[in-house]
Amino acid sequence: MSINAENVKRMIEEGRAVVGIELGSTRIKTVMIDEEHIPVASGSYAWENRLDGHIWTYSLEDIWKGLQGSYQDMVKNVKETYGVDVKKIAAVGFSAMMHGYMAFDKEDKLLVPFRTWRNTITGQAAEELTELFQYNIPERWSIAHLYQAILNKEEHVKDVAYFTTLAGYIHWRMTGRKVLGIGDASGMFPIDIQTKDFDERMIGQFDQLVADRGYGWKLRQIMPKVLLAGEDAGTMTEEGAALLDPSGMLQAGAVVCPPEGDAGTGMAATNSVAVRTGNVSAGTSVFAMIVLEKELSKVHREIDMVTTPTGSLVAMAHANNCTSDLNAWVSLFREYGEAMGVKADMDEIFATLYNRALEGDADCGGLLSYGFYSGESIVPVDEGRPLFVRTPDSRFNLANFMRTHLYAALGTLKIGMDILVKEEKIQIDKILGHGGLFKTPGVGQRIMAAAMQAPVSVMETAGEGGAWGIALLASYAVHKEEGETLEAYLNSRVFGGDEGVKMEPDAGDMAGFETFIERFKEGLSVEQEAVRKLV
Repeated sequence: MSINAENVKRMIEEGRAVVGIELGSTRIKTVMIDEEHIPVASGSYAWENRLDGHIWTYSLEDIWKGLQGSYQDMVKNVKETYGVDVKKIAAVGFSAMMHGYMAFDKEDKLLVPFRTWRNTITGQAAEELTELFQYNIPERWSIAHLYQAILNKEEHVKDVAYFTTLAGYIHWRMTGRKVLGIGDASGMFPIDIQTKDFDERMIGQFDQLVADRGYGWKLRQIMPKVLLAGEDAGTMTEEGAALLDPSGMLQAGAVVCPPEGDAGTGMAATNSVAVRTGNVSAGTSVFAMIVLEKELSKVHREIDMVTTPTGSLVAMAHANNCTSDLNAWVSLFREYGEAMGVKADMDEIFATLYNRALEGDADCGGLLSYGFYSGESIVPVDEGRPLFVRTPDSRFNLANFMRTHLYAALGTLKIGMDILVKEEKIQIDKILGHGGLFKTPGVGQRIMAAAMQAPVSVMETAGEGGAWGIALLASYAVHKEEGETLEAYLNSRVFGGDEGVKMEPDAGDMAGFETFIERFKEGLSVEQEAVRKLV
């Protein structure tokens, strides 16, 4: 849809624009949308986590410098494009990478450096809490970080007055409100789907577990209040406006929606918040999130349980590795072509090789690949050793070779998804695919449909990202009508019934992928031996 610059200019001048900001692992992105939910300006700021001792972290200075830098880049984009300053906005939302641990004392001082999701230092805590709750507690979760600090007898724990996520921290500083959107909260501590709040039974179990430690707090007292999308999460204060825009131009008073995690904003950006829908992001890593009709029958350590921004239960299968090894092979073919005097655009090379894969045998002709650049907990493999294997009688040709690497890119994800589809018998009506794997039309989509055993759709807007997703949640907070659900709002007002280009799974592809994945699982001992022997 085209943008009318004069209308956008007037909207900005009148303070009717909505802004979304998401702090990702390597980039902070700011998006401004109009009243039709179309992005009209954007800004970004590149940042990287740092290793502080043995903790992966971002400093408070990093956080505020990055947040302000991304916002100012958007403001600059507005000025250059529309010739106006951003003085007032109708609403804003803040999102960030989920999980992690930010703990503060009663004077609001950060007690220890922010511990991000990337840290794998809470193994004992995660195991013990999973056993206690009978609910999967991944190492990334905030409660695992808190309990590991207790197990480590860290001095700071006695002084904790509040702990939250990165998005929750920023929202608190912007509004003075200690709240958290339910999707982000579900990465802190298990959610009771009936009450749409932290699980009281498990809170009681935790308090009893640490009762002999003599802390002056109970768990509920030091956690944020859980809010659903659209609920009152406060407005931007004078202090908050000055923090976001140190120039002093931005006025206070904007509605601030409940802060969310990157999983929730991804669901909003792909219109995947309704029951029996899901989205799968496939790039350097790959993860699928499916909105469930009911609880799973048992605990699966391979599956994370989170929620949508409205509190519906979501099962997430996550794999650290997806397209890195596939991309490396494509680059090798480019290098070969250049050595032969043939130069081609990378998009053309990808399209040629990906489409050739569709000519291969459905089971890849007996070829096998592991694209593990890093370890995978689902499998399990501790470290990465990319590996390609074949037998003398395998059907070794270009089509099968490329198909093998496409299958392998989704191998670990499929193992996780098979738990949901085959063991738990969950029903999936629609999956929205986004990410680099889907850039070549029809190929990654077809392979993904075979892996997921469900229809996969791709929409142009899927590439807008989480900053757009949190902007949509902020817009919902100010524009929803009484009783209008987020699902209805997204369907009717944002996506307008657009379900993208849909592809049903092919029966032959599914059968071939099943044969491949059995070979993939049988050969894992070879991959594990490579980790041990190739150092």
